[in-house]
Amino acid sequence: MAHENHNLAIFRGTVKFKSNVQKIWGVLVFLSLVTIVEVILGILRPEFLEHTHLLGAKLLNWIFIFLTLVKAYYITWDFMHMRDEKGSLKWAVVLPWVILISYLSFILLTEGNYIHDVYANGFLTWDF
Repeated sequence: MAHENHNLAIFRGTVKFKSNVQKIWGVLVFLSLVTIVEVILGILRPEFLEHTHLLGAKLLNWIFIFLTLVKAYYITWDFMHMRDEKGSLKWAVVLPWVILISYLSFILLTEGNYIHDVYANGFLTWDF
């Protein structure tokens, strides 16, 4: 693809760059900021996020999952050039990953909660 055909904007066109090098640095800064937020939250572990539960998991866990998905989206979107592809190819690549990640997150959180309950309350069983 020729240089003049590259899309040099991120965040749906709100931030535009003059060259690919600037765009790569811009995306790198964005991904670094998201990672820094994740690390700070992991170190500090704010009490109100630790004790607030949403859909059976701590709010802090949901924040980590969301930020990880944001980073995965931008890596795919900019560095794998999905922004330049047709809509059907975007969905063919992205949709299976969204379903897989959602399913694995559900299994991880459900089983993790069960194991926590076993350690906290003794043996538990589910009646089906």
